[in-house]
Amino acid sequence: MDGHDGDFPNDGGIAPQNIYDDPRFFAGYTHLRATGTGLNDVLEQPALRSLLPERLDGLRVLDLGCGFGGFAREARAKGAREVLGLDVSANMLAQARELTDDDAIHYVRAGVEDMDAALGTEGVFDLVVSSLALHYVADYPAAVAQVARRLAPGGSFVFSVEHPVCTALASQRWLRDADGRALCWPIDDYREEGPRRTHWFVDGVIKYHRTVETYVNALLDAGLVLRRLLEPGPMMDAEAARRVPDLDLHRRRPPFLLLSARKPEA
Repeated sequence: MDGHDGDFPNDGGIAPQNIYDDPRFFAGYTHLRATGTGLNDVLEQPALRSLLPERLDGLRVLDLGCGFGGFAREARAKGAREVLGLDVSANMLAQARELTDDDAIHYVRAGVEDMDAALGTEGVFDLVVSSLALHYVADYPAAVAQVARRLAPGGSFVFSVEHPVCTALASQRWLRDADGRALCWPIDDYREEGPRRTHWFVDGVIKYHRTVETYVNALLDAGLVLRRLLEPGPMMDAEAARRVPDLDLHRRRPPFLLLSARKPEA
């Protein structure tokens, strides 16, 4: 790999959001992942892995929003030839580098928006994966176009985002009765795409709402072929229910949207 494990400065446009370097946010997020009490662990990650092959032998992999580098290390354990992790957070990448001892895994600090410039002449990848990162990206179609250019013919793009029924309203919470029982999950302004300022560990977290239509059509417009769409519901086993309070509520509305697409053979 010609690049290096380092930072890439944003060269203009809309600056990537970097809420993960807020100390209070990072502390809350780290605790959530360490305890395994989030929907990531019991729902989103199993669904994401169901869209990937059992083995990644010989594949060159790009992980957008790589976080602590867990998927990068897993991909190598499953036979990936090389993995590049991209993330805008210095905190995340510091942890990823500390946890990684593998010369075939490289980390670059850059936003998804800066993918092309950050990767430069790094060439193409057989698999691009992104876990719950693209709803923080302002220009999703542009990001997808960059992914399409970076995919080798026959390569796959697999990603998850918060479901649009969740991002439509900034409040992102159940309506409850006087006794605290969940009545319904409100949806409004569904077709009004754009930023939503919400509270997650801290105030002012920006998530970009877009419709399922937009998520799918941007893939098609970039020349990719849709392979699978998932809106996973929880498997109600005792261990998952113990780890995530009110897990059964998530049968009533989908928390995540997952898409798998492929670049046609040349």
